[in-house]
Amino acid sequence: MEHIVIIGNGISGVTAARHIRKLSDKKITIISSETEHFFSRTALMYIYMGHMKFENTKPYEDSFWKKNRIKLKKALVKTIDSKNKQLVLDNDQLFAYDKLIIATGSKPNKFGWPGQDLDGVMGMYHKQDLENLEKYAPNNKVCKRAVIVGGGLIGIEFAEMMHSRNIPVTFLVRESSFWNGVLPDQESALINKEILDNHIDLRLGVNLKEIKADKNGRAKSIVIAETGEEIACDVVGLTAGVSPNINFVKESEIETNRGVIVNRFLETSVKDIYAIGDCAEQREAIGQRRPIEAVWYTGRMMGETVAQTICGNRIEYKPGHWFNSAKFMDVEYQTYGWVWAKPRENEARFYWEHKDGKKAIHLNFDKETHEFIGINTFGIRLRHEFFDRVLTEKKSVEYVLEYLADANFDPEFYKQYESEIVAQFNKEHGTAIKVQKKSWKRIFSKA
Repeated sequence: MEHIVIIGNGISGVTAARHIRKLSDKKITIISSETEHFFSRTALMYIYMGHMKFENTKPYEDSFWKKNRIKLKKALVKTIDSKNKQLVLDNDQLFAYDKLIIATGSKPNKFGWPGQDLDGVMGMYHKQDLENLEKYAPNNKVCKRAVIVGGGLIGIEFAEMMHSRNIPVTFLVRESSFWNGVLPDQESALINKEILDNHIDLRLGVNLKEIKADKNGRAKSIVIAETGEEIACDVVGLTAGVSPNINFVKESEIETNRGVIVNRFLETSVKDIYAIGDCAEQREAIGQRRPIEAVWYTGRMMGETVAQTICGNRIEYKPGHWFNSAKFMDVEYQTYGWVWAKPRENEARFYWEHKDGKKAIHLNFDKETHEFIGINTFGIRLRHEFFDRVLTEKKSVEYVLEYLADANFDPEFYKQYESEIVAQFNKEHGTAIKVQKKSWKRIFSKA
């Protein structure tokens, strides 16, 4: 019986295992050194914040794996011997496979800072990070201050976690404004304000120089490179992005760059070996997407795709239109299509922000044809089905605004802002768009 081995039990690897089982009777083993069972990684922050317990983050009962004949093995893979189709584990045990899926995810970036491996210094990606945080920052008596290094989505989650236990936070962001490599200036300023409104010490345009240790080898302070200022702290969160977790692959015959290089079928340079999720790098980027995407839903889609190929239905990975969502403290964020930090030559923008500074939308469209290109939204929930359809059908920005009520996913008792948004667009562009009432038929129409 063909043996499929999957390294990594995150969303990508587990999805692949589930779909291989749906499609076949192949022998399946998932190897992971992190946890016995799959859990929702995005829920780690909610465990710390007291909203969930770890057992609530496991999508499947522990009996699920035995029932579905998916073997779980807790071990660390040291190297891949592709010539002999076997793995070398941390205890030097050899583990054979017929087909191998690498799904090892990401690891926090470290840039050689002095003190980056001290006790009390951590990322926020693995279950072990959560355990470390409970050890070093259980409350504001043990942890007098946390310093977070890096202004991305994981950084803002780390800040919110500390804030939930009333632990003072200093946030070091090397950019001149929060996440302004991704967000346009208006939205970046909105998030700066949200961070400051939550009494977080936001330091923009600064870099970490070093982390200093106390006599017990534990972090006691950080030093800012530009000013030399030393800030006392008990925890340092390293959240300056992530990189593919593939060190164990680099000594093998498998081609790598930043990630494991794959083609559109998620096949590596070595026969019968595949890579999916955060650790996979497309040889040629798909459309405007980045070659590596550390995003939950793309990992799930890759798992479904590779399962088909392994089970005899070789299909390309097609992620569709870009979308993503996140939360900046109390402000929810969604994006559909493309709204770059700076508009491109053929693009025009429309920005609306509510007077409370917590709700905004930013539309991107072709300045000549007015074809809708993308939207960012803050504090207003929008419906994925609507934007997937209008992007596929290449609708105009005027169409999107006319039927904006169809896109709104907020409960009906929430205040609606479509009329205010459209009125501002009409005023700025000399149009006479009228907002149509919500139509469920239009929302879910495929035509």
